[in-house]
Amino acid sequence: MTAVPRAHERPPARGRFVARALPLTLLLPLATACGGAAGAEDSKTVTVTVGYQSKTINTVTAGTLLRSLGYFEKELAARGRKDGRTYKVKWQDYATGAPITAQMTAGKIDIGSMGDFPLLINAARGKQLRQPTRLVSVTGYNLRGGLNTVVTEPASELRSLTDLRGKKVSTSIGSAADGTLIRALEQAGIDPEKDIRKLNQQPSVGASALAGGSVDALSQFVAWPGQLAYEGKAKALYDGADLNLPTFHGVTVREKFADERTGVVDDFLRAQRRATDHLRARPVAAAETVAAETGLPAEVVYLYNGAHGIATFDPALRPELIAALKKDVPILKDAELIGDVDVDAFVDPEPLRRAVPAPPYGKATAARPELWLRGRSDTRAFDSPKALLKAARGADVRAAYVPDALTGTLWFADRSVWVADGPELRAFITPDHARTYVERHAGARVVSYADALRRAS
Repeated sequence: MTAVPRAHERPPARGRFVARALPLTLLLPLATACGGAAGAEDSKTVTVTVGYQSKTINTVTAGTLLRSLGYFEKELAARGRKDGRTYKVKWQDYATGAPITAQMTAGKIDIGSMGDFPLLINAARGKQLRQPTRLVSVTGYNLRGGLNTVVTEPASELRSLTDLRGKKVSTSIGSAADGTLIRALEQAGIDPEKDIRKLNQQPSVGASALAGGSVDALSQFVAWPGQLAYEGKAKALYDGADLNLPTFHGVTVREKFADERTGVVDDFLRAQRRATDHLRARPVAAAETVAAETGLPAEVVYLYNGAHGIATFDPALRPELIAALKKDVPILKDAELIGDVDVDAFVDPEPLRRAVPAPPYGKATAARPELWLRGRSDTRAFDSPKALLKAARGADVRAAYVPDALTGTLWFADRSVWVADGPELRAFITPDHARTYVERHAGARVVSYADALRRAS
């Protein structure tokens, strides 16, 4: 389901998007007109409405995968056997977090999942409309920011962010991908307001615009960059992990619903933990399930959600993630998307402590090269890119993944930029990364993927 931006959310001709926060006196009538509470019920029936993003695949433990496994419904059925009520779950699928927030502040969605920037907008809008929300868990995260990527079309001559001066760039304003774009441009000495032309587009629209040549680059969140690269429709220009700033997605609940249905929130978090356990124990099966539910290639899902994928799944509200969320506030304030947000008041760790007392999984380990052969229900990990390539040569490869030698972000081996450094082979997501490595290592040079395969053997 593709959400249509409201009139006050349409982009200006140039520059950052501004003036999206309507006065409270105008927003309140809109919320009132939208209807009553999501948790519709009579004396014996309780309906819980969950907003999720099926194709934002590092939210799957609170959305697509969770829905497919039925764990939340099972938790609620157990509750119903104890209290004599019938619990129903209504799942609502959206392309981005913005419409989930709109429905939550209208009282029509009880629980939602979205990225870190939309979560802050969720907190701000909830407070403004007197429908406060709480952040109660995390779904997937990357401690360096590798979930967001800037891509160009395959034949583009753009080689680094500095080449974007005067170019058209598509992104979704208010998303984590937009935040990555703003930060990256500023670090490169480019003014996001004056030096590029930014278009505010839904991810699917931006992907079509890139393919049609109406934009020069696309900055988007998981799984769009990986999908476009896998399909041969894009190549990476900038790896969000270069920012070395965590990015994540999480679960937000309406405060009123959480207070009235504390046990239901606990049930959701227990179900989310079960879905996370399933994904971590059976990553290939989980990828296949998400692919079947969303239409995304399983190979793309696994790039992000696999055993060594770009996203790490853990519901814990880690301090480093909350610290990163606080650093996101000024970006959204500068774009006039929010005012002040009290992040500490928005984050509520108590439900997770109460529902899932088990300790967190621990931090993500370094990614390893990984090979997925056709006809296999498992993958094989390797200690080096060269070993991966040696095993892939002549094999019936479904997908081969390799971490970037500078940032550790996993990428498709045949879409990576390869460098030969003596007998060693190293892979990079972007030409800029490869160039940086070559400049620092005498004798190193860029080689084609075919040449890298030959050298590995």
